[in-house]
Amino acid sequence: MEFRPIIRWIRCHYSLKDMKFKDRILSIHEQPLRANGVDILQVNMGYKCNMACKHCHVAAGANKNQEMDRATVETVLNVLKENNINCLDITGGAPELNPHFRYLVGKARDSGIYVIVRTNLTIFFEEGMEDLAEFYSKNAVEVIASLPYYTESEVDRVRGKGAFEKSIRALKKLNSLGYVGGDKKLNLVYNPSGTFLAPSQGTLEDDYKRELLKRFGITFDGLYTFANMPIGRFREYLILGKNLEKYMDKLEDAFNPLTLEGLMCKRIISIGWDGILYDCDFNQILGLTLNRDCPQSVNEFDYLRLSERLITVDEHCYGCTAGQGST
Repeated sequence: MEFRPIIRWIRCHYSLKDMKFKDRILSIHEQPLRANGVDILQVNMGYKCNMACKHCHVAAGANKNQEMDRATVETVLNVLKENNINCLDITGGAPELNPHFRYLVGKARDSGIYVIVRTNLTIFFEEGMEDLAEFYSKNAVEVIASLPYYTESEVDRVRGKGAFEKSIRALKKLNSLGYVGGDKKLNLVYNPSGTFLAPSQGTLEDDYKRELLKRFGITFDGLYTFANMPIGRFREYLILGKNLEKYMDKLEDAFNPLTLEGLMCKRIISIGWDGILYDCDFNQILGLTLNRDCPQSVNEFDYLRLSERLITVDEHCYGCTAGQGST
């Protein structure tokens, strides 16, 4: 029996075990991860939120006071215009709670910028937000809506009692305003409810579409599946349950090099609520700023330097490269 291939596999497997993410990349490629342009500005409007979800990497909540000011919003609009970046991806917290949110969306759309908003859906029923769905429809905003699962028990367990019912009402409202497989895009986001990886995105999307249509008459364009990142409130949950090391091992063991080309950090710049630049929203929460050779603030935006930058990585990056990846 030939044992050499087995021995080589064992050596390779154990040499990769507990390898730092940056070294894992270098074991596959000669160069570290590098950006491939800047197609999208992702803007975090602040950490205030009407919810406090168990898996939230931002650890957002009603008591958070970080929010983007009007001057930074104006700078973001200038960067979009001056650098011919045609997509604005807005997130939070609940970005809608920022007092300058609608101004940013309106001005961007007036300039022909494609706008994506990441929403928790329940925000539609907060005071002053009653016309939010109509606002999105009027501006043809792409809505990416978080819906942890298609059953009430699972959603309410993660997001609180009544969250599922509000989410369904919001989705029905969006459908009634034209978010039904046309120019107005409606996509959903699934996050696992615990310390496991998401199932096949295609299979789960079929399940969501079948169940939401059958039970509620709801339709949507697509489903994104993301691994829970071991940061923020989910990290606290892992530490409390003494599962952090086990979860990190799971992410590391599921590393898939085929996910590297589709990583979102390779084509976006993330702008924090205070105007600081990051490779992604996850790095923002960890305070991992751009490579020191890059501009650090939106006020110093330099498209050429940013579009070719080395990407700052750490161990949480295994979350975006595990299994089918989070792209």
